[in-house]
Amino acid sequence: MKYLVISGNPCCDRNYMDQYIDRFLDGIKSAGHEVQLIVLRGMKIKPCTGCFNCWVKTPGHCLIRDDGNEIARQYIASDHVILVSPLIMGFLSSLLKNTMDRIIPLVHPHIEDVAGEVHHKKRYDKYPVISFLLEKESFTDAEDIAIATGIFQREAINVRSSLGFVQFTETPVEEVLHAINIH
Repeated sequence: MKYLVISGNPCCDRNYMDQYIDRFLDGIKSAGHEVQLIVLRGMKIKPCTGCFNCWVKTPGHCLIRDDGNEIARQYIASDHVILVSPLIMGFLSSLLKNTMDRIIPLVHPHIEDVAGEVHHKKRYDKYPVISFLLEKESFTDAEDIAIATGIFQREAINVRSSLGFVQFTETPVEEVLHAINIH
């Protein structure tokens, strides 16, 4: 399988998170899978402007010329995408949220009924499973986790994927690897 890990950790002083990611990547590689890491800090990814050009002028491709287009290409070419971020005010880092907004060209502008809800049609035959690996804030509680998990489930539906897992960096790496069936 091909895994893509996207780190939305905005700070290099969060060494624990980066070290956790390194151990996680080593576990995926040692199981014989292909894995690529994208670290968003230091990349140039402008926010989506909502211009709809990715749907009407250049279908499937954002007109903004930055690293966002390459990330979208790697995203759709993966079997499983793991999005990594500290929780900041109960949500993903702005780096990761911005990146998620920029993958909208991967779906069609046209809509269809999906289980009684309206969603964009698929542009591709295959979409990766998406999972979230998060670092809790000191005050994160069960309600915060439930709200964030609900949002992540919606994100998976909106990008025509399925939600693999929502895990936290306090969980041993081996358990997270087991959650994605890497043995």
